[in-house]
Amino acid sequence: MTLVARMLLRRLLILIPLVLGVIAFVFIVMRFSSSKPEYAYFQGANPTPEQIHQFQLENGLLDPLPVRYVRFVADLAQGDMGTSVLTKKPVIESVMTALPLTLQLTLLGLVVAVVLSLAFGVTGALFRDRWPDQVIRVVSLIGVAAPAFWLALLMIQWLAVGEGLFPTGGYINPADSVTGWLQSMTLPALSLSLPIAAQLIRVIRTSMVEELDRDYVRTAIGSGLPMIVVVGRNVLRNALINPLTVLGLRIGYLIGGTVVIETIYGLPGMGQLMINAVRDGDPAVVQGVVLTIAIGFMVVNLIVDVLYLLVNPRLRSAT
Repeated sequence: MTLVARMLLRRLLILIPLVLGVIAFVFIVMRFSSSKPEYAYFQGANPTPEQIHQFQLENGLLDPLPVRYVRFVADLAQGDMGTSVLTKKPVIESVMTALPLTLQLTLLGLVVAVVLSLAFGVTGALFRDRWPDQVIRVVSLIGVAAPAFWLALLMIQWLAVGEGLFPTGGYINPADSVTGWLQSMTLPALSLSLPIAAQLIRVIRTSMVEELDRDYVRTAIGSGLPMIVVVGRNVLRNALINPLTVLGLRIGYLIGGTVVIETIYGLPGMGQLMINAVRDGDPAVVQGVVLTIAIGFMVVNLIVDVLYLLVNPRLRSAT
């Protein structure tokens, strides 16, 4: 078994108790929340205590908490997240309908953040303490301080309402129109990614500056190698180890940030699904969305750990 395979196996074994812990935490929090399925089921009506009691009996809500937790985990293992008390549809169907859009938005935001951070972070390091570096540092500082929802509202006002370049909201399926999909996703992806890109610019710039000051860089340049070859072949790869770790943590922000961004732009993704479920008092849907996002975040961090191993030869030799 290779080193990467052994490391992946260890991470997967660690992931199992983490997933069970997250499931337990979400389950307990939802049990003690003010959103009760029995009241959501009879929403808009005046049920009698006998009707509420009958609903609780039929759905196992009067069973001891440990019994309900074991039953919940067993159902999850079979892909059953429960049933919405409002729509009477399985929660997994609602999640699988909304998840593709959230994944599209997250991946598009990630690509934009990585491209912008690499371009401006490397440029700032190569022109350190000169005017391009100073401008990039000021802009990145503003980007770190600007919340995503404020950027979203600003872009709608400027680029959508003012200039008419993009729609103010809504979603177009790429199967219907790729151009329309890009137009509907550009502003949400920018709103989501710019604060992340601003943070990564600062991290990449610092790592690049530290790497450029090392002896092997001066030796390589002194021996006649072009600067672009030294940076592209050695400096950039070594300098990206620390930013990769930061990126793994920031992906969690991207996933969580979709809740606000999807609501602002009216995108029918996981964020919109959870907001509607909270507003309507549908705890099964809220529980399903939170679990999906939490487990997705853990899986992403597992992938980042593997990438970190692949780009860090010292860690591979120690594994």
